[in-house]
Amino acid sequence: MKKNIYTQFDETLNYLYTQLPMFQRVGSQAFKKDLTNIKALCEYLENPYEQYPCIHIAGTNGKGSTAHLISGVLQAHGYKVGLYTSPHYRDFRERIKVNGKYISRKYIVTFVEEHKAIFQKIKPSFFEITVALAFDFFAKQKVDIAIIETGLGGRLDSTNIITPILSVITNISFDHQQFLGNTLKKIAGEKAGIIKNKIPVVIGETQKETTPVFMKKATTKKSEIHFADKNYKVIPLSENLTHTTFDILKNKKPLFAKQKINLHGAYQSKNIATALQALDLISSKYPMDKKKISKAFKELKSLTNFKGRWQLLQKDPIVICDSAHNEGGLNLAMSQLKSLKFNKLHCVIGMVNDKSIEKMLNFFPKDACFYFCRPDIPRGLNVDILSEKAKELGLEGKAYSSVPNALRAAKRKAEKKDLIYVGGSTFVVAEVIR
Repeated sequence: MKKNIYTQFDETLNYLYTQLPMFQRVGSQAFKKDLTNIKALCEYLENPYEQYPCIHIAGTNGKGSTAHLISGVLQAHGYKVGLYTSPHYRDFRERIKVNGKYISRKYIVTFVEEHKAIFQKIKPSFFEITVALAFDFFAKQKVDIAIIETGLGGRLDSTNIITPILSVITNISFDHQQFLGNTLKKIAGEKAGIIKNKIPVVIGETQKETTPVFMKKATTKKSEIHFADKNYKVIPLSENLTHTTFDILKNKKPLFAKQKINLHGAYQSKNIATALQALDLISSKYPMDKKKISKAFKELKSLTNFKGRWQLLQKDPIVICDSAHNEGGLNLAMSQLKSLKFNKLHCVIGMVNDKSIEKMLNFFPKDACFYFCRPDIPRGLNVDILSEKAKELGLEGKAYSSVPNALRAAKRKAEKKDLIYVGGSTFVVAEVIR
């Protein structure tokens, strides 16, 4: 009996997950320190990424939001937009979208089956195959432009074989220090690796430690450099559970007044400024108008199928999940929680074992009730280690055998006017998201 596409797809995913090194699951053993494999793989595929213009995005936090903002605006203007992001939450296909629509199961199955021989010869990682798959799909779809987000770092990231029309670096914070370095300057140096010769670059956030790194790299590469926060000011006004309202100024003059954006959180100000600066720099090739930009901002999640950032899972009590998973991201997330009205905060928290646990836990409020858990991946941090470290820092709570069990316990205990926050890791969010 012929297997249906769902069975074939499951078997293909099993091959990708179990036969290839996958950083998402196993961490450092999947990290490649050069671009040899991805270059060989793409050469075999006849370098599909050369068939369309790209925007390349790196940074510690805000890459996904910025990528979706740019994609949504371009989509609203009628352009066919490829979007590559990582990691995924529930569905592998979240990584590769065209105008918000996931890549088909059939395309993935066919791609893997047709190229297994070269995979066995080159021995690429999971991420390298995924990048090549995205590049190939966007070429076959004849996209007008592709937005490509780096996975880890920049200089040695598999996506860094492209020559984009624009490079974007959102911000720099501490994350993956074992690969990128233990200072902001070193991390910035790795991210600056996406700056290409005579290709303009947008820096989302002016930071004392990192600005000289980017300036030096841009000078070396003869690239125009634009600091978004020098040209755009995005002022949060109010928010609800689905939209945040901003005043947006360009060069100190009003651009959008009381603009609703379908992203939650005042911290999105930086990402909005970065996206607008990027869109401004490509507007000669991709003409745009204010009405369509405004409409795209209001309808962003439906346009792009964006998940995982301050996503509302339910009301009464409010349950919000968020994928912040490093110091910079958690700092913003916890600041955002302070702006919401609720009686008691309940935190369902899990982490992976290659993060700075103590530094991350220090961002959580001590008066919250905690439900500790381990994300269901090999990299998941032992829940007993997490709960013990939290207790030492004055965070009181209980350990649970799984993420779903921890969330169920939080829902049982929380009252209607309480708030439940689910996070600490992308992989915790992946187990609760819809």
